[in-house]
Amino acid sequence: MLDILLSYESLRVIWWCLLGALLIGFAIMDGFDLGVATLLPFIAKTEEERRSVLHTVAPYWEGNQVWLLLGGGAIFAAWPAVYAVSFSALYLVLFLLLLAIILRPISFIFREKIQNKIWKRVWAYTHFVAGIVPAVLAGVAVGNVILGIPFSISAEDLSITYSGTFLALLNPYALFIGLISLVMLVTQGAIYSALKTEGNIAIRSAKIANKAVFLLLFLYIIASIVSMFFIEGYVLGSTMAHNAPSNPLHKVVLKQRGALYHNFIKLYWPLLAPILVISGIFFTSIFLKSKAFVKAFISNSVTILGIVATAGVTTFPFILPSSSDLISSLTVWDSSSSKLTLRLMLVVTIVFIPIIIFYTSWMFHVLRGKISIQDAQDIEY
Repeated sequence: MLDILLSYESLRVIWWCLLGALLIGFAIMDGFDLGVATLLPFIAKTEEERRSVLHTVAPYWEGNQVWLLLGGGAIFAAWPAVYAVSFSALYLVLFLLLLAIILRPISFIFREKIQNKIWKRVWAYTHFVAGIVPAVLAGVAVGNVILGIPFSISAEDLSITYSGTFLALLNPYALFIGLISLVMLVTQGAIYSALKTEGNIAIRSAKIANKAVFLLLFLYIIASIVSMFFIEGYVLGSTMAHNAPSNPLHKVVLKQRGALYHNFIKLYWPLLAPILVISGIFFTSIFLKSKAFVKAFISNSVTILGIVATAGVTTFPFILPSSSDLISSLTVWDSSSSKLTLRLMLVVTIVFIPIIIFYTSWMFHVLRGKISIQDAQDIEY
């Protein structure tokens, strides 16, 4: 049994699942503070309210970004070819995303350095930008991965050549996925803000959450229809053995309309992803109406899990398809690190992921409860 679990084929699938889990962790955990940042101008009308809203996420944002770092590290170590292509093709997108994320801690600290209304308002809107830009660009990156990125791999030395442009990445489909990402994180942020604040802030947040959750369902359905009937996906015509050494050029790839939902027709387990989305939204709306915000936050996290999983299962086994040279597309079976590397990293992951989950859970337990406007005024950053 252990030999089967630690076979090269199984390790590749396990690491595909782990990469998805890390991205889901980032979307859920860092997603709520990106959502709160995006909502800041709409749920906080005074300086006291803005300070109160910012304090709800100030203790958590650094810990939440661990999921992003782990995701980047997992791609680098487990899928080096994917890392090389994505950080070349999506360089400007990822640079802008990281720049916006860097602005977030700066806005937390700098706004308190000078007691001036204009100064504080400037940094409040900087925090807003630092929330909305990563939320949209993360979706844009996912949208381009689904569509495929124009790159080729040389048969002589396996060198990678990217032939796209930054503006081409901002195509309508990718921007639409970016909109879904934004609404998804805004919903998470609104629920979290309603959970952690009091008075008018909580009321405004709850109203936004009630509307955003149904908008998210509408956009998800539209994206599903467009992807199914209008977007061309990728299918393996033939491939190398699943336990063979990595070489992306030993396969045949076909591109055809409707291929994005090929897995849903051929297999049954991918249907779990849309089921999680629909059920998560259904229960979130019910919990929001009853003001059970903790339950709403959990059920909306299930929705996020389902949305990210949908993107993953629709493209499986492709991790990064090539739109210009189909054979260069990177899959689970031909772009991973060595078997030994995947095994050693799995041991490290088994040790450290529970530690991260434990200290995150403990932090939320210690800092549980609502943050009043008066509480926020008494805290120094």
